[in-house]
Amino acid sequence: MTLLQELESRLAAALTATLGEPATAAVTAAADLRFGDYQSNAAMVLAKQRKTNPRALAQEIIDQLELTGLATADIAGPGFINFRILPAAYAARTAALIRDPRLGVPATGAGKTVVVDFSAPNVAKPMHVGHIRSTIIGDSLARIASFLGFKVIADNHIGDWGTQFGMIIYGWNHFLDEAALAADPIAELVRVYRKVNALKEEPGVLDDCKAELVKLQAGDPQNLAIWQKCIEVSKNGLQKIYDRLDVKFDHWLGESYYNDRLPGLVEEFLEKGIARESNGAVCIFSDDTKPQEEDPFKVHKEEGWTDNPAIIRKADGGFLYATTDLATIQFRIDEWKADHVWYVVGVPQQLHFRQLFDAAARWGKTGDFKHIAFGSILGDDRKLMKTRSGDNVGLIEVLEEAVERAAKAIAEKNPDLQGEEAARIAETVGIGAVKFAELSQGRLTDYVFSWDRMLALQGDTAPYLQYSHVRIRSIFRKLDAPFDATAAEIHLNEDAEIHLARLLVRFGEVLPTILEDFRPNLLANYVLELARAFHSYFEACPVLKAEEPIRSSRLALCELTSRTLKQGLNLLGIDVPERM
Repeated sequence: MTLLQELESRLAAALTATLGEPATAAVTAAADLRFGDYQSNAAMVLAKQRKTNPRALAQEIIDQLELTGLATADIAGPGFINFRILPAAYAARTAALIRDPRLGVPATGAGKTVVVDFSAPNVAKPMHVGHIRSTIIGDSLARIASFLGFKVIADNHIGDWGTQFGMIIYGWNHFLDEAALAADPIAELVRVYRKVNALKEEPGVLDDCKAELVKLQAGDPQNLAIWQKCIEVSKNGLQKIYDRLDVKFDHWLGESYYNDRLPGLVEEFLEKGIARESNGAVCIFSDDTKPQEEDPFKVHKEEGWTDNPAIIRKADGGFLYATTDLATIQFRIDEWKADHVWYVVGVPQQLHFRQLFDAAARWGKTGDFKHIAFGSILGDDRKLMKTRSGDNVGLIEVLEEAVERAAKAIAEKNPDLQGEEAARIAETVGIGAVKFAELSQGRLTDYVFSWDRMLALQGDTAPYLQYSHVRIRSIFRKLDAPFDATAAEIHLNEDAEIHLARLLVRFGEVLPTILEDFRPNLLANYVLELARAFHSYFEACPVLKAEEPIRSSRLALCELTSRTLKQGLNLLGIDVPERM
């Protein structure tokens, strides 16, 4: 039980005693520490319901509160109940956390299965800067959910089917450079695709591309072999990027995995009346009163239409993303028994997911489906980040640049680091900087990508946090013998060490709240606050020069801070070096 949960439990008992009936109330961390550590507006809410004086009711509640050895309580303003945790209670809590491998984090997701659908690049195309947000946010949410006790299934639903393969196969047969394919497969596939795309207006080229696609869809052995080779080389290239990012997937079930399910799905939707034909296409309408003869691609606001229908089979018999995504939901609910399915996909797909979830519910596929949307990454001109030629900036180029810049900064700060160790630290710092720059933002906001800001050793950056961990570990390297934090007795006398303990105790309170609105930036903010508290503590409270038992107490706080920082950063997908 976290400290916050214990306060809520004791407050609930006091409310029940005061009101004469079972009651519960929320306790939150205080926004301003001048008024206490935690607070509750329970008296104000209940007084309004009962038409009584909130301060008087608050006093009645406090009179019933049993807080011995834990906290004191007082009334503020119109009836807030403020709690101040006793230093001895913080000391007892931190001592318990030192012995707890979970650092006080409750297993709130135990017994629940969640599928996290993220990254999802297209085959035969390079990952670009736009994939940063889905990949890094999705990975962090998967890590956090797993630590909270969920059974997490990370699925990379890659785009490995569709009309582009007609053009790629045509280009493969006419323009492929085998040596270039061996050297850089994705770059060669992109070159081939672009060449065919530039030629598609020439007589016969587009028809030939469509013919290659038809052969692929019909199972032509040669075209299937080319398609499979494209997937193989693309996956190999993608895996190298994921390895660098330390991102792992349990499955790579792309669009093609569900092809066999699509015809039957459409027929089932027609039989159940969930979908109907309109202008030759099979559509799912949000409002079934819409006339069948209308063009399904048009929006008729004057007739009360709020959006386009979801089309699950085109008039030419082809299937669309909506069809595949419905089949994917069916598989995840029926086969994986998912309780939750989270889609980490950009804001522009809001309509698609609203229609998808509505159709799934009408189909009877019950589950907690969430579209975890995010904004865009902008360049210095506050427009979508592009190269000078107007292309999307490649993700691998971003990572290479980050590592290069980190290596230069490390060489300037610590020239003693050389060779393989310096390269390894540069990789850790550079990749971490890119991740933290992403995860410290509100996911729905657009943000400007700034190299100088993300790699700074001061401020709200990964290098600052990594340096904080390095600074703590350097304390232990000065010891003559290994230190056992679990054997230390915790003493909290100074304001700086009490505040550090306060933040360490709150790790278990903060982590579950991240999944309430899928905001990993709350964890980023927490580890920043913890690092700042440690630096203040380290400046105010001598550690190695202190006398026993204070010395061991302060070393134990350093050890717990190190573990909590490392765990928090790990849940953001960020590694920490031992030296910088």
